[in-house]
Amino acid sequence: MTSLPLFPLNSVLFPGLVLPLNVFEARYRAMMRDLAVLPEDERRFAVVAIRDGREVAPTAQGLPDATLPDEKGPAAGFGDEPMRAFHAVGCVADAATIREKSSAADTGYEVLATGTTRFRLLSVDASGPYLTGEVEELEESPGDGAGVLASGVVRAFRTYQKRLAWANERTLSSGQDLPADPSVLSYLVAAAAVLDVPAKQQLLEAPDTAARLGQELKLLRQESALLGKLPSLPAVELTRQPTSPN
Repeated sequence: MTSLPLFPLNSVLFPGLVLPLNVFEARYRAMMRDLAVLPEDERRFAVVAIRDGREVAPTAQGLPDATLPDEKGPAAGFGDEPMRAFHAVGCVADAATIREKSSAADTGYEVLATGTTRFRLLSVDASGPYLTGEVEELEESPGDGAGVLASGVVRAFRTYQKRLAWANERTLSSGQDLPADPSVLSYLVAAAAVLDVPAKQQLLEAPDTAARLGQELKLLRQESALLGKLPSLPAVELTRQPTSPN
């Protein structure tokens, strides 16, 4: 078990995926100040998805939402029992870059992190300037038939990409190779598919790679069938990356 700074988001981070953050809230600024003084290989924090999809200051390029209650403190916006506000499985992030903004009118940090390892959240501590979590890192096991399932997911994902591009009246960019490693593939597809937070969270929580690929194969086929019946969809970035809502 390990204690790590806890960074809640209204999105899901997967291992291997890049996470850009625009940090301006006091509790998260304090977190980044503490991380910035550590050696680069020790700048780890725990990203966890918020169950209800709301945070005290939703994303608006650094601007808090004035319509939300004026709460303060490390657990602001998460109720009396923060543990209940978060999903049980999250992803450890390594902060490769922590850059403090120099403008007096725009305080905070620009952070570039990468997801590394899944974890199970065991407890939440709100006694400090920001939340910390006791976490248990989870091993990734291949499961049965991951290689065969990976081949099916590659084909289903290509079909999904084509139909999504067609529905959005866009030209599909070709030539991008998908990873051969089934585990890496499973996380890339989970991040790239246009799914809501509960669906992505279910993929993150899959017990092994084969189970995740099996879920993805079913989801991709369902989504492709739906897209094939729709004349058009609102523009959506297939490769969108999560951005800090704090």
